[in-house]
Amino acid sequence: MKIGILTGGGDCPGLNPVIRAVVRKAIVDKHEITGIKDGWRGMIENNSMPLNLDNTSGILHIGGTILGTSRTNPYKKEGGVEKVKQTFKALKLGALIAVGGEDTLGVASRLVKEGLNVVGVPKTIDNDLDQTEYTFGFDTAVNIAMEAIDRLHTTACSHHRVLVVEIMGRHAGWIALHAGIAGGADSILLPEKPIDLNKVCDVIKARRERGKLFSIIAVAEGAQFQESDLVLQKKELDAFGHVLLGGIGATLAKKIEEKTKFETRYVVLGHTQRGGSPTAFDRVLGTRFGVKAVELVNEKKFGYMVCLQANKIVGVPIEKAVAKLKIVEDREWFDLIKVICV
Repeated sequence: MKIGILTGGGDCPGLNPVIRAVVRKAIVDKHEITGIKDGWRGMIENNSMPLNLDNTSGILHIGGTILGTSRTNPYKKEGGVEKVKQTFKALKLGALIAVGGEDTLGVASRLVKEGLNVVGVPKTIDNDLDQTEYTFGFDTAVNIAMEAIDRLHTTACSHHRVLVVEIMGRHAGWIALHAGIAGGADSILLPEKPIDLNKVCDVIKARRERGKLFSIIAVAEGAQFQESDLVLQKKELDAFGHVLLGGIGATLAKKIEEKTKFETRYVVLGHTQRGGSPTAFDRVLGTRFGVKAVELVNEKKFGYMVCLQANKIVGVPIEKAVAKLKIVEDREWFDLIKVICV
């Protein structure tokens, strides 16, 4: 069989390990592999490249994706879906492995219903895809954010400042939650719960009274104040209907300084959380996902996505995985934040 593979949506560390694993498993199973460039745009434009042991060697530790990516939505392009089908036929694909988050896999799920043989691999640093305990890229992003918080502690302490760290996380605050806990943040603010400015400032003031003249506030970019809208960079929507978030760190820092009169600065980690080499965990998880994706193709389980459940790699229907987002809602996490952020 000839198998295609594409990587769509935001890039993240761990994509190349998936590609590498898919190629190696496919070759062992006597398949031919074609890489689709730049996500769904490559399927629309019939832009591809052959993949083999040579051009996928030495990519395990490299961040990003050798195939490129885009946020192209075939369902928002005139004739896009038909062009995807034409490319599928022109390349003589027996199956397509789509690696991406809720948007990329949402397209994959719809294309399966239209008769295309597609298997999904979950990818998002936000860790917000349902049905899988972890997505690759998340662990790397958490470690990058944690290291940033570690570094900010020393400069905040030296200048007796409050430092607000804006961390990625649109609807789910998993990165801010884990990085905040691991980095010892003094307040952790998530999209799942409105920001109570008074409580944040009370924590900062209480620390000052105990002689702690600095504070670190970890806030997810999708967090918002009570009875207010999301803080946006701009109001235009992308191809999947998302606004461009950004600015909650600056807004929060200004409000904290006005209310406490303590010097407050902010740092936006942004795309640094997407870049660089993947952690060992993400390299291993990406490799396991890639191998399992080819196994699903062998079993003709099209319309399925690989996932991690109880440390085992299994397959679940893509449609089920994209039906809802996995957000921070377990009371245990919020109780933990209350205990450690004092």
